[in-house]
Amino acid sequence: QVQLVESGGGLVQAGGSLTLSCAASGRSFSQYTVGWFRQAPGKERETVSTISRSDGRTYYADSVKGRFTISRDNAKNAMYLQMNGLKPEDTAVYYCAARISDLLPYNYWGQGTQVTVSS
Repeated sequence: QVQLVESGGGLVQAGGSLTLSCAASGRSFSQYTVGWFRQAPGKERETVSTISRSDGRTYYADSVKGRFTISRDNAKNAMYLQMNGLKPEDTAVYYCAARISDLLPYNYWGQGTQVTVSS
């Protein structure tokens, strides 16, 4: 198993930047495909960005392409989401998650961190 803890959320003005961090403990972090997800009030949870365990391939939602960058540091058991050019519509609770196989759902989740972007 792996335990995940997010940090780095907060309040920022539109156009600003934040970096979210996800610290992992438990089994070797490098064995997991990991990703960032978000859920805004009244909306369904959506995938923001993922990074594969096997080849480091990344995925970004169209809404964040060119603004957000996902990265991982397996030596530190950590994952990051650099968010630039933030918009009010990026306001949500952001979660990091992990799965042991790309054929399985994400089954390890952090508690979430709030990101609020003011206009």
